[in-house]
Amino acid sequence: MNKTEVISDAETGEVKDTIQRLADGIIYCIRAGQMVPGQHLVEADLTRRFNVSRGSLREGLKHLAADGIVTLTRFRGAFISAMDRKAVHDLLDVLEPLCSLAARLAAERGGTPKQMETLRLIAQEIARRGAGAQIASYLENRRHFYDLLIEMGGNGELGRVIPLTRTDLFRAQFDKVQTREQQKRHAVGYGRIAEAVVARDPGKAEKAVRKHFIGTRATVDELPDEAFSATYV
Repeated sequence: MNKTEVISDAETGEVKDTIQRLADGIIYCIRAGQMVPGQHLVEADLTRRFNVSRGSLREGLKHLAADGIVTLTRFRGAFISAMDRKAVHDLLDVLEPLCSLAARLAAERGGTPKQMETLRLIAQEIARRGAGAQIASYLENRRHFYDLLIEMGGNGELGRVIPLTRTDLFRAQFDKVQTREQQKRHAVGYGRIAEAVVARDPGKAEKAVRKHFIGTRATVDELPDEAFSATYV
């Protein structure tokens, strides 16, 4: 390998790191409520905010578009993706069996006492969403809950295939149009899942996940049409 190839490899690694940093930054902004579904992403603002070149920015946005986090339009640029009702139901159809598997494996394998206590505490924090806790803390706790569930189950592939970031999108999109009762119905589901996993009851854990998704689908069907009306204009 000559010197030019070494430099090329190093530069390629730096570009990949920059793209990943950009993607992580935009995803964090969504979870923190700093960016919302349907929001127009201004290229100049993003290059300054994340200290990236225009080339790296565009490559990063392409990666996020491939994951369904960003929508790229021909004339208007990039937007944080918004989901229609069918897209949400499609996503839930994919999520449910994967989350059921994660819960079942976690219940079968168990975890350390610290992991079990942490799972219970996170579920309690999520329950605060039904009492008016902020969307940013809810989304962060929700991610921690699933990350821990996957870790306890011991199947590393689940972490790669469960589309949790896409679910952050629709949670953020519907936050302001959900009723307090709808928020509470969703939030308490995590407590039921945690209880079953800590009890080492795989069947109960899967049942808790199914009940949780039944409630989520009911909420999606109850939401007004305007919740799905984001346009990229």
